[in-house]
Amino acid sequence: MSELIDLSAAEKRMNGAVEAVKGQFATVRTGRANPAILDRIEVEAYGSKMPLKSVANVSAPEARLLTVTPFDPNALKDIERAIRDSDVGLNPQNDGKILRLPIPDLTEDRRRELIKVVRSMAEEGRVSIRNIRRSEMSDLHELRKEGEISEDEERRAEGELNALTANYVKRVDSALEEKEAELLEV
Repeated sequence: MSELIDLSAAEKRMNGAVEAVKGQFATVRTGRANPAILDRIEVEAYGSKMPLKSVANVSAPEARLLTVTPFDPNALKDIERAIRDSDVGLNPQNDGKILRLPIPDLTEDRRRELIKVVRSMAEEGRVSIRNIRRSEMSDLHELRKEGEISEDEERRAEGELNALTANYVKRVDSALEEKEAELLEV
């Protein structure tokens, strides 16, 4: 049955969409130190823009502190500028060798803004999952038109695909609930 292979491919792609959403959620700052919040930052160093993690080591030695240790001490000022200019809302403290980033408490307004951000990330994930479903449905219709599968097989596969889609949308929603709870935690 060729549609089983197609559905496993769809499942793999949907799982990838859920993991991508979770990865995006990790870049949103909560009250706790998480090195992933700096993943989006790009540093202007050596004449080009580079991801922060390719020019420095980021760690969380304490619950409310991140440290950034550059691989090349000459890049410290560039890294500091990139963090300060970013939208993460952290103020780096430079001691000449490493940057310390104390994680301040989030204000209620900032929490609400971040919840809107993660909700839009979740919606992008849901749309991505639905697009995978639409693509797979189109493939099933094509197989049916070419006579490779029967109408009953097509209907059964569509039902399985709809159930799969609902399952992965629920996973995105559950990840969203966890992230919202984390953001609202004081």
